[in-house]
Amino acid sequence: MFKFSLNSPVIYIMVAIVISVVIAQSVFFLVKAYKRGIELGMEKTVLNATIKRSALFTIAPAVAVFMGVVSLVNMLGVALPWLRLSIIGAVTYELPAAQQTMLTMGIDTITNAKQYVTVAFVMTFGIAASLILAPITCRKITSGMLKVKDKDKKWMDLLMTSMFVGMLAAFLGYIVCDIGLVFETVNNEKQLAFHYQLEYWIPVFVMAISAGLMAVCGILLKKFNWKWLNDYALPISMIGSMALAIPLSLIIKG
Repeated sequence: MFKFSLNSPVIYIMVAIVISVVIAQSVFFLVKAYKRGIELGMEKTVLNATIKRSALFTIAPAVAVFMGVVSLVNMLGVALPWLRLSIIGAVTYELPAAQQTMLTMGIDTITNAKQYVTVAFVMTFGIAASLILAPITCRKITSGMLKVKDKDKKWMDLLMTSMFVGMLAAFLGYIVCDIGLVFETVNNEKQLAFHYQLEYWIPVFVMAISAGLMAVCGILLKKFNWKWLNDYALPISMIGSMALAIPLSLIIKG
């Protein structure tokens, strides 16, 4: 009889096939874009520098993806997180989706294929809508935004800024949501007691560290005119904050 395993070789083979197709597509369009750049008269040195710079710039997001895979391994094994976060996905969506699905099913660990498929479906179905809607709505949305820009550039800038702030607000929710856990009811009454537990503030501290590193990069860029920091400030702040989060968590949690 077939025995279910989160790390079954069959799952790895299916995941490897899908990711191989995605990599092949990336290489195909990279070659096409390079050739098109040459046709347009762009210098090879500029194209090569752009490729190298873009490759280096993906290091920080790749580290974030790897951390996301690690955080999901205990629940889902290696194959599914590897697939989800290598194509279309984000740990801010995948982890809560998996946790909520398992909570709804009343389980702490996945023990059979039915549970595994259910979690995979919830993690996949929502994000799959973007693949379907993008080719249908993208042109209309883009043309509508261009019309707004032509009529009133200030309103267009305000609209884009509002969308960006809204996106940040969604992510900030995950950072500050645990702060409410420092309060709990006393004797099942409406009174609240404050518990000074710094571990609930770890995400906030990490965010502050990241913002501080970004500010330092901005100061160095302005003072020494290090233009290369324009491209590497974000990776530096991301990798630096993630690296410092480890000793910070160990110190706070004892």
